[in-house]
Amino acid sequence: MTPIDITIVGGGMIVHDQILPSLYHLQRTGVVGQISVCATSTARMRDLIDDKEIRDGFPGQSFTAHPALTEPPTKRFDDLYKQVVPKMRPRQTVIVATPDPLHFSMVDFCLRHDQHVMCVKPLVLKYADAVALEKLARERGLLVGVEYHKRFDRRALEARKSYRLGRFGQFRAGEARLIEPYYYRHSNFQNWFTTDQTDPFVYIGCHYVDQVYFITGLRPTEVSVVGVEGKFPNGKSGYMWSNGRVTFENGGVLSVINGLGYPDNGAGSNDQGMTMYCEGENAGAVIVHNDQFRGVQHGYIEKFKYVNPDYFRLIPWNGPGLKPVGYGYESIEGIILAAIDVETHGGASVEKRRTILKEIDDRNIIATPANSAINELVVEAGRASILANGKPFSIRYDPTPTVVAR
Repeated sequence: MTPIDITIVGGGMIVHDQILPSLYHLQRTGVVGQISVCATSTARMRDLIDDKEIRDGFPGQSFTAHPALTEPPTKRFDDLYKQVVPKMRPRQTVIVATPDPLHFSMVDFCLRHDQHVMCVKPLVLKYADAVALEKLARERGLLVGVEYHKRFDRRALEARKSYRLGRFGQFRAGEARLIEPYYYRHSNFQNWFTTDQTDPFVYIGCHYVDQVYFITGLRPTEVSVVGVEGKFPNGKSGYMWSNGRVTFENGGVLSVINGLGYPDNGAGSNDQGMTMYCEGENAGAVIVHNDQFRGVQHGYIEKFKYVNPDYFRLIPWNGPGLKPVGYGYESIEGIILAAIDVETHGGASVEKRRTILKEIDDRNIIATPANSAINELVVEAGRASILANGKPFSIRYDPTPTVVAR
């Protein structure tokens, strides 16, 4: 295995909490080569370098900073990635970890500069953009992996296996919730999480719509979303809460509640989970996932906490520092190893790389534009609905997938 070089575009919360620690571990195990971080200012990268848990967990490891750390933190470097990515060796990997509205242009740019891409979810906000990226990636024999990390949760994988064996019958009705902490309102969210750009259903509700599709294979056919507006501390308006309803092709219905308002002093870091009621012949069935609470409760000296060790934790191991564990790490590892697999077995041959990429698409564990574009249809319908005060929008698949007002 030849290590693959990584450039992260973005330096925010998800880079700190999940992406950079995962890459550091993959680097010290020989999977990843050089790591670069490209951000709009040095302030974000200083936070990454100075973080005590990351520093203690990965002693002696660091990254190449763009811009250089000698630049003042108040100076902005917009679109710096357009100077950094073209200098990478061909067919390495760029991780796009930026606000949702920026994804399409960034992923498109990276593919045109011959790089595999991992992008945080959702990939893009319109189905046509997902199709365009799928076409471009296929032409060039490049991987685009969308980081829907809940797909790597063992609970989701077990539910998927059992559902497709017929043990639950048919999904009929369910509810999901994912409420992020209130303090998100004081973060950089207030600069981009505005009503004209995105909303909680698009940003985090997509996780659970993807989960139902991932488990059942059922495609969504209708979406309606109502938003509750509020003001960020900087005065900008955003949807702080959303309530969505998604209908699937068998008539099953999922209710999705999302928001930025979980109490900062609450026992958990957020509130999230899903219940799916199903039915078979003369029998009911149910899938219940309480994802914020995995049976672990810690009463610290200063606070009582629900602990979720399954998403992402840095823990002691038989090596230096700390080791990342959980489906958050395994998701990143899976996408990076998939890119390496494409290179190892495909090499310079575009046709060979396409064959391997088709196998990844068909396996449908890693989300790609080819196997998860239902998410872009749902996002597009959801945005149209929330801007129309909850009006339902239908998803039609024949002859060409499209979103139309009901």
